Amino acid sequence: MTSNRKFKNTPMYQGVDERVSYTVDTGLWPGTGDPTSMVVKLYDETGADVSATKLSGSASNAGAIISTPLVILLAAGASYRLEVQWVKSGNTYEAYGNLIGEL
Repeated sequence: MTSNRKFKNTPMYQGVDERVSYTVDTGLWPGTGDPTSMVVKLYDETGADVSATKLSGSASNAGAIISTPLVILLAAGASYRLEVQWVKSGNTYEAYGNLIGEL
């Protein structure tokens, strides 16, 4: 079963030297207005929160589009789960995607 909360084209591959900000279009979720209270977390394959060392900067939005902090310093061959949470029309939503570090 697939989930509409999962990023399209996932897993996504990111080089160990790359610094990438990913985007989520919150216009695909119900409600009105732009997203608020955005929280982005990155977890490694053991489920440990590695946000403090692998995310740089803050989440931001331009209208309905949320941009994540830069994802940095991924380990080659390691799997990660990027979770983006926000509030829209008083409801809390979350989308996620899988990342794989590569050389």
